[in-house]
Amino acid sequence: MKLGAENKKQLIVMALLLAIGAGVVIYDFSGTENASSAAPPATSPAARPNTQVAQNNLDPRVRLDILDASRKVKYEAGRNIFEMQALPTPTPIAPVKMTPTPYVAPTPPPPPPIAVKFYGFANKPEEPKKVFLAAGEGAAQTIFVAQQGDIIDRKYRVVQIQPNSVLIEDVLHNNKQSIPLTAK
Repeated sequence: MKLGAENKKQLIVMALLLAIGAGVVIYDFSGTENASSAAPPATSPAARPNTQVAQNNLDPRVRLDILDASRKVKYEAGRNIFEMQALPTPTPIAPVKMTPTPYVAPTPPPPPPIAVKFYGFANKPEEPKKVFLAAGEGAAQTIFVAQQGDIIDRKYRVVQIQPNSVLIEDVLHNNKQSIPLTAK
């Protein structure tokens, strides 16, 4: 194998990198003996009762003080964690007795009253009977002359004409109302 000028430079760089890597590996393995410099000193569990100390080092030695503290804990009878059990049911609260009220469907509002006044009728021989009806109040009052079957004010139909009253049907609300003869 022939080594040229370029290969020698690459070989030297590779040797330097291997030497640095070997030094790092040796330093890491030799640093495990002195663990007290890596971790801060921890207070003993006996100094602080009922608290646990978090340890970040991976010391494989057995800590007898922790084992002794765990042996002093007494087991209290209760749920067995090795058996499946249903959760205890809570005590029921006495239900409030409510009497149901029957549902009553809302009734539709009554149709509006027919706002027409009957003033009289005209009866000529050989002509059908005609009635005089007024809608509105005061200056806005409108007088209609209609015969049986006619529609007035675009919403009322004259159904029947009698001597003292007229039967009017509200076409929009399907409501019939008898309107008596009134004096003006």
